[in-house]
Amino acid sequence: MKVPPDLLAFLIAQNNFFIATHLNPEGDALGSSLVLAAALETLGKKVVVFDRDGVPEFYRFLPGHERIIRSIDGIETSSFNLLLLDCNTPERAGIEGIAFRFSAVIDHHETESDFGGIRWIEPHVAATGLMVLSLVDALGVPVTRDMATNLYTAIAIDTGTFRFGNTSAEVLRTAARLADAGAEPAAISASLYETWSEARFHLLRMALQTLEIRDGIAFTFVTREMYRATGAGPEDTENFSSFPRIVRTILVSAFFREIDDDYWKVSLRSKGGLNVAALAASFGGGGHKNAAGYFVRAPLDAAKEMLREKLSAHLRVPEVPR
Repeated sequence: MKVPPDLLAFLIAQNNFFIATHLNPEGDALGSSLVLAAALETLGKKVVVFDRDGVPEFYRFLPGHERIIRSIDGIETSSFNLLLLDCNTPERAGIEGIAFRFSAVIDHHETESDFGGIRWIEPHVAATGLMVLSLVDALGVPVTRDMATNLYTAIAIDTGTFRFGNTSAEVLRTAARLADAGAEPAAISASLYETWSEARFHLLRMALQTLEIRDGIAFTFVTREMYRATGAGPEDTENFSSFPRIVRTILVSAFFREIDDDYWKVSLRSKGGLNVAALAASFGGGGHKNAAGYFVRAPLDAAKEMLREKLSAHLRVPEVPR
């Protein structure tokens, strides 16, 4: 993968970098940020890594996770160059209105904006981690064991641990290279999928009990009351949207997470050619063809119906053989 020459020159020439990634971060966002930070520091750069929501408990096996800060108090951001990873608007990272010296974007989402003085966006790349690895190579920085663990996690998460349609030969070759560099696939998979807290498991059980299937669409939701009842939190809902896709007749899974009264974060997962990124964009959100999201202000039943109508009208959900 070719790194844009202007991005490479910018990273070499500048010294102070503020790496930020999206709210509710997952493995690709966190792993990519940590690796790029380590690579730049190897070259003698000063780097801050920021995520407003912090690191979820189940990602705290990632080497270097403790360096990610949640507040910019005391940081003179105008002296830093912003590197926005795995998203392409300041709003997605919760840093809108904050001044930086210069801004560059490194992202792979299908929906994009015009933010950034330098923009490297590759919608057909499976994970931002793949782009960061190309950048590390272009900078001439060796891939350490810690980097390999973080990058393997980044790629595993965004390919569904090599189950999704974006799992190409290049992805598998890269995974093998990272294993050679010290990443341990079994240990990483165990950390991702076999270390759930009881609270998270009970929250999933409650979410699945809300399952409603209409016209090939699976609706599930989690409310703030469910968090209180289980002791889990919003970060524990990662991947909840994917579970209903196990059912053969379900084409789209829509997971609603309550943020406030009549305010929901909607996560969409689809199969095959159904482009939920385009659908999410019509609600002001975005993402990938088969994984996207948006925010909506409406009572839950009304929000579900708005989504069902748009799916029927714009995506032309086909009949599924039973």
